[in-house]
Amino acid sequence: MKGLSNASSQLKPSSTVAVTARAMELKRQGIDVISMAAGEPDFDTPEHIKLAAKAAIDAGKTKYTPTLGVFELREAIAAKFKRENKLEYAAAQIQVTTGGKQALFNACWALLNPGDEVIIPAPFWVTYPEQVRLFGGVPVFVQTRAEDGYALELDALEAAVTAKTKMIILNSPSNPSGVVYSDETIEGLMAIAEKHDLWVMSDEMYEHITYTGKLPVSAAKFNTDRVMTINGASKAYSMTGWRIGFAAGPAHVIKAMDAIQGQSTSNANSISQWATIAAVNDTSEYINMAREAFRGRRDAIVSGLNRIGLPTPTPEGAFYVLADTTRIHKDETEAAKIILEQARVAVVPGTDFHAPGRVRLSYACSLEQIEEAISRIGKI
Repeated sequence: MKGLSNASSQLKPSSTVAVTARAMELKRQGIDVISMAAGEPDFDTPEHIKLAAKAAIDAGKTKYTPTLGVFELREAIAAKFKRENKLEYAAAQIQVTTGGKQALFNACWALLNPGDEVIIPAPFWVTYPEQVRLFGGVPVFVQTRAEDGYALELDALEAAVTAKTKMIILNSPSNPSGVVYSDETIEGLMAIAEKHDLWVMSDEMYEHITYTGKLPVSAAKFNTDRVMTINGASKAYSMTGWRIGFAAGPAHVIKAMDAIQGQSTSNANSISQWATIAAVNDTSEYINMAREAFRGRRDAIVSGLNRIGLPTPTPEGAFYVLADTTRIHKDETEAAKIILEQARVAVVPGTDFHAPGRVRLSYACSLEQIEEAISRIGKI
């Protein structure tokens, strides 16, 4: 029998999914495990969003929708971009997808050819290089350092550009480091993109979970013609299971992405789309509540990890920290195993994030769980 495709054979499984699965297995065995692996807010979806979904069901809005997404939702997303990000997009420049991953997937498929190089600042979300490789692209990593707050050095970024470079992937606020790039850094990155005629994929999924006092600047502010903006409902509105992402960009790219989605999954879930209209139109109260809760949890986990001898920088956004676990084991994968098996706390090794010697902990859980996790890890 002939084997698997080369592309599928080269894909790495998600380390986050693997750790979460192991934690769930232990829980099924009756073992008390605190999971700090998955990137999922522990708050319930706001009530008005759930009511909007129920109203959509009652109204019979359960059929296929346009592949790009319900027009009313795309209009609401365009209004969100104008209101919050000062960006002008028409509904035809927006695609609704089954989660943010599909938006990234569609955009990579639409833009990348085999051999194209894609620059990715590290540490990075594990999905970026895998999706690049899936389409024959070549990920090129630009390392940042914890001691610098994971700030991106623009000189290092430009030094990575070659004749084969096609795209830069930007993630601010970042999963896993929590860094929020300054306006000056993003403006400088866009200047490099324009100078070398590069696309920029700007993943802004965590834009509302920031502790800097303002919404991060969108890369598209400096040039909407070469930026694909990726966002979604999962993190900002606690809608992870609803599976709604969206992309905004030049109309011809969105048209190509529409064709791609039309031959793969077709439309995103219809009920989730109608619920997301309620989310993007009115969730400021929930967003403010969640942000302040995450701020308190961030402060607790950072101070706790540093107190037990695991040096941890303070992130400016998202809900993750990268902790130095070399005192537990010099290899981060072994350190994560020790923390799970001995402390019964599930964390993700930094290997696939390109963060050697560190593990990622999500603080999208209660303060009580954070304090108990710190206590357990401190006894190792």
